[in-house]
Amino acid sequence: MKQNVRNLAALTGGARLLAALAWAASGACLAQAGGPADAVGAVGAVGEINFNWPSYAAVAEQWMLGMLLILSVMAALTAHLYPRESQVSCLGYMLSAGVACKVLPHVTPLASTWLPAAGLLSLALLLLWGFQYLSRQVGAPRPKVDQLLWLQALLLPAAALLIGSLVWPRWAEFGQTVLMLEFIGLLAWYLRQCWQHHRASLPDGTANPPLLPLLPLTGALGVAGAALLIDQAVAWVLPASGATMRQALGLGLPLALVSLSLFFFADFVRGRRAADLQQVQLEQQMGERINAMERDFANSVEQKLEQVTERERKRIAADLHDDLGAKLLTIVHTSESDRISTLAREALEEMRLSVRGLTGRPVQLIDALGDWRAEVISRLGQANILAEWKAPAEDIEHTLPARAYVQTTRIFREAVSNIIKHSACTHCTINCNVHGGDFMVIIQDNGQGIPAELDGRLDRGHGMASMKSRAKQMHGQCLVESGPGWGTVIRLTIPL
Repeated sequence: MKQNVRNLAALTGGARLLAALAWAASGACLAQAGGPADAVGAVGAVGEINFNWPSYAAVAEQWMLGMLLILSVMAALTAHLYPRESQVSCLGYMLSAGVACKVLPHVTPLASTWLPAAGLLSLALLLLWGFQYLSRQVGAPRPKVDQLLWLQALLLPAAALLIGSLVWPRWAEFGQTVLMLEFIGLLAWYLRQCWQHHRASLPDGTANPPLLPLLPLTGALGVAGAALLIDQAVAWVLPASGATMRQALGLGLPLALVSLSLFFFADFVRGRRAADLQQVQLEQQMGERINAMERDFANSVEQKLEQVTERERKRIAADLHDDLGAKLLTIVHTSESDRISTLAREALEEMRLSVRGLTGRPVQLIDALGDWRAEVISRLGQANILAEWKAPAEDIEHTLPARAYVQTTRIFREAVSNIIKHSACTHCTINCNVHGGDFMVIIQDNGQGIPAELDGRLDRGHGMASMKSRAKQMHGQCLVESGPGWGTVIRLTIPL
C-alpha cells in the first residue's frame, strides 16, 4: 500500500511538472487560429457586445489539447509505474494521435500533398489505439479487428498519396469520414459493453440498475459523437459555407478523448483505493489467522504437556503404590513397636492420599464427605473430644478434582491436629455445605482460643500458613477467627 501511495505521488508530481510544457505546446493551436483577445468584439455605442464564435472555439480547442497533452503524460507515467495496466499505454498513444489530428492542419511546412496522408494516418492510428485501449478496458480483446485496423492504417494514407489527387480529389475527405464513422461506432460499442458490465456487477434481482456511475460518461460521449457526426455531414453538404460551424463541431473529438481519459483515471483511482482497502482487510485476516494458529499451537503444546505430565503422574503413583506402599504395609504388620507401626500406618495413609491425587480421577463430593467424616470423628474421639458433623443432603451430585480432594483432606487433617494439640476443647462442630457453586466448611471448637500474643503470627504457626496456601492453590480461601476464651473458627471456601 505504501508503494501505491508513492506511485500516485510520483504520477501527480510528474503531471504538475509537465503541465506548463503542455500548455506552451498547445498554444500553437491558438497562434494559428487567433488569440483570445479576438473572442470579444468591440463594445458599440449602445453597449452591444459582438461574440466571435470561431475564436471561442479556438480557445476551447486550445484548452482541450492542453488537457490531452497532460493526460497523455499521466498515462505514460501510469503505464511506467504500473506495468500490469497494459491498456494505459494504448490510452497514451490514442491521446497523442488525437492531438496530432488537431495540430497537423496548422503545421504549414507540410506540403499539401502530404498533409491529407498525415491526417489520415494520425486518425487511423487514433482509431487503432483507441480500439486496443477500449477493448482491453472492458475485457473483450479482438485480435482480428486489431489486424484489420493495422491494415487500414497502412492502406488509407498510401491511397491518399498515390491515387487521391489523380482519381478523386476528395479521397482524403472520404477516408476521414469513414474513420470518423468507425470511431463513432467504437464509442457506441464501448458504451454498450460498459452498461452490460455494470448490470452484470449488480446483485441478482436488481430491477432498475442505478444510472449515476456511467451517466456522465454516456452524456459526454453522446454529445461528442453527435458533434462528430454532424461535422462530417456538414463537410459533405456545405463544404464551403459550413467552415464556421465545423470549427465548433470539431471540438467533438477532443471532448470524447478527454471524457475517456478522465473516466479512466477516476476508475483507476477507485480501483487503487479498493485494492488498498482489500489489502488492509487481507492483512487483518492474515493477522487473525496467525493469532488463531498461535492459539491452536499453544493449546496443542499445553495438551501435549498435560498428556506427558499425566503419564508421569500415573507412573509415579504406580511406583509409590507398588514399592513404597508394599514396604510400609510390611512394617505395619511386622513391627513389634506400636509407635513404629502407628507411624508406618500414617505414612501409608499419606502415601495413598498422594497416589489418589496423582492419578487425577475426580471424586464424588458425597464420597469425600464420608471419608472426611469418618477420619475426623475417629481422630477427635480418640482425643476425647465430642465431634458434631453436619453435612448437606445425600442427593448432592457435585464432584471434586483429585488435587482439590487431596488438598482439602490435608486441610482437614491440619485443622484436626491443631484442635487436638492446642485448643484444649471438649466439643467441636464441623458444618459442611454447598452454596452458590462453592463448597463451604466451618470448623468451630470451644477451646481456649489462640493467645493474644500470637494473634499477629497466625500465618507462621499452628499450620495456618499451610492451610491458607492449600486453599489459595484451589482458588479458594481459608479464614481463621479466634479469641482468648471463646475458641477458634476456621472458615474454608472452595469453588466447585
